[in-house]
Amino acid sequence: MRWRRGKRPFHTIIPAFMEQGDSHMGFGIMGGANQPLAHAQFVSNFVDYGMNIQAALSEPRFTVRPTEEGIVCDILIESRVDPATLQQLRQKGHKLKVRKGIFDGDGRGQAVMRNAKSKVNLRRQTRGADGSAEPEPVPEH
Repeated sequence: MRWRRGKRPFHTIIPAFMEQGDSHMGFGIMGGANQPLAHAQFVSNFVDYGMNIQAALSEPRFTVRPTEEGIVCDILIESRVDPATLQQLRQKGHKLKVRKGIFDGDGRGQAVMRNAKSKVNLRRQTRGADGSAEPEPVPEH
């Protein structure tokens, strides 16, 4: 690989973390350039829509890809999205490329949440993820 001056390699090995009160969560959704968008969709599903972590991970996703012109973006979106929502997006001028079912381009993900007060651990992952999201036991003092 040739390195160009002023260029950095793109990688997505960074998980995300969030907390509220006694609850702490680490999560990561793979997907290359789509990772920031997938993370934002997960957080919005969990925080804004009150979904549990499994539902927030499993909800249909979308991503964007620049077109040949580089100005307009195509929106790649799962066919699991409600048809009325797809129609509203088209009416607003969005160029949709609807993908059948769940597609891997949006990344698989895992999440682990711990409530420090109740000592309850939750772990979830998307369908097809090749691993498990398991919290380490907390050492007793």
